[in-house]
Amino acid sequence: MEISSNPEYVGIIRLTTSGIANKIGFSIDDIEDIKVAVSEACTNAIKHSNDNKFFITFDILENGLAIEIEDKGKGYDVESLHQPDLNNPKESGLGLFIIQSLMDEVNIESKENKGTIIKMTKYLGVGI
Repeated sequence: MEISSNPEYVGIIRLTTSGIANKIGFSIDDIEDIKVAVSEACTNAIKHSNDNKFFITFDILENGLAIEIEDKGKGYDVESLHQPDLNNPKESGLGLFIIQSLMDEVNIESKENKGTIIKMTKYLGVGI
């Protein structure tokens, strides 16, 4: 789906995500985790997109759900990212940490002046 970079649409994306995850059979707790991770990724895409839109793809797997969020922003050096200092948190910089904490797999691809893709996957029954 192509989404306008308007923060008001994050709620619609959360509802869509919830509906898909529920249909697949995720627990309420897992659905909430997925919604938070998707919200964080969308917020990053909205903040960094250069063309006032971003893209979200849902891929229903045999044993879970893969979600990809892509922006056409300035990109950044993924290797330069550090774990946040949770004892002295800053106002920004926790989004990717939250996504990685809530999802089973997270892959970030970013290219300078081409944008960023966050691929995240949640599997059914993991951690139970």
